[in-house]
Amino acid sequence: MIKKKVKIFIIAGEVSGDVLGAKIIQEMPGVNFVGIGGQHMESCGLKSLFPMSDLSVMGIFEVLGHVKVLTTRIKQTIDAILSEKPDIVLTIDSPGFAKAVVKGVQKTGLLKHTKYFHVVAPQVWAWRPKRAKKYAKIFDKLYAFFDFEIPYFTKYGLDTIAVGHPISDGLDKYKSNTSDKIITIVPGSRMSEVKKLLPVFQKTVDMLMNSGYRDYKFVIPTVETTAEYVRKHTEKWSTKPDLIPGTERYQLYANTYIAIVASGTVSAELAMMHIPTIVVYKMNPLSIMLGHILLRVKWASLVNILMDKTIYPELLGGHAKPDAIVDWVQQLTLPHVRKRMLQELKNADKKWKQSKANPASVIAKDILAHL
Repeated sequence: MIKKKVKIFIIAGEVSGDVLGAKIIQEMPGVNFVGIGGQHMESCGLKSLFPMSDLSVMGIFEVLGHVKVLTTRIKQTIDAILSEKPDIVLTIDSPGFAKAVVKGVQKTGLLKHTKYFHVVAPQVWAWRPKRAKKYAKIFDKLYAFFDFEIPYFTKYGLDTIAVGHPISDGLDKYKSNTSDKIITIVPGSRMSEVKKLLPVFQKTVDMLMNSGYRDYKFVIPTVETTAEYVRKHTEKWSTKPDLIPGTERYQLYANTYIAIVASGTVSAELAMMHIPTIVVYKMNPLSIMLGHILLRVKWASLVNILMDKTIYPELLGGHAKPDAIVDWVQQLTLPHVRKRMLQELKNADKKWKQSKANPASVIAKDILAHL
């Protein structure tokens, strides 16, 4: 029970965070939410400070090319928090932006009673584990998705709990019908990755059409940050894919025979739904080189990381080529290859949930307990 009018400044920097943010808002009626979000959080009444798409950048050198906008948005967000004087600043993912904003606010010393909570543990287990100490210095609470992440942060005194992966909640209601001849293509939610992957996917579709896949339908679920760009680009394709709103993506996934997707949250969603998938990603060559030097994990896909084996094939960097994608599509039409992958995905089911309660509910109840 909320004893006073509570104000929370909430920040989400990309689509997955926006979806989770909306669920958290819905779990906290009576709380005044202000901040930054996308269409999902705005549908819950949030008036975003600026377009969430301004924060949707990934890759070291991609971020450097976007630094002027990011710097402006960081300052604007700090000023807004100081003006709103919230009880809690709740940041969701986008750890670089979140950390810069929180440090900027704290540096002023003006908000003595505001608490700082963060959702989605930064992947310190993947590279530079000691980064956890920096987060422990500025955040009061961390909501991680998995148990194995907790010790990295509690080691430095940051109160951390595992809430389970939020996209695991509710996916079981979508009934799979992968006998449909649908190949789903997901070029990502960030403009930088979409611009790199769409040309690759265009050539892939052309090659598939010339390799016996003419009776397949190609479908792309779009998101608000890149929908118009995807529409204009795909109009030039010789085989035009169907475009559907991202809000309808889960039923599409359930009916998907094979998915070809950018590395990210979507691969976890598809893994939970047991959909055979090929993960593709292209980045700035220097970002890739630094990634090879800094990263401590072998894979990009969460299901591969959690199970410590290759379940979803990954075509990253220079390997993200149309002919390699087509080879894997052909592999995944073979019954024994599909059966093996589907069994591995079923084996991974136990990794996604931490409790029977949905993650947004767990987070909301814990936040209210701190007030």
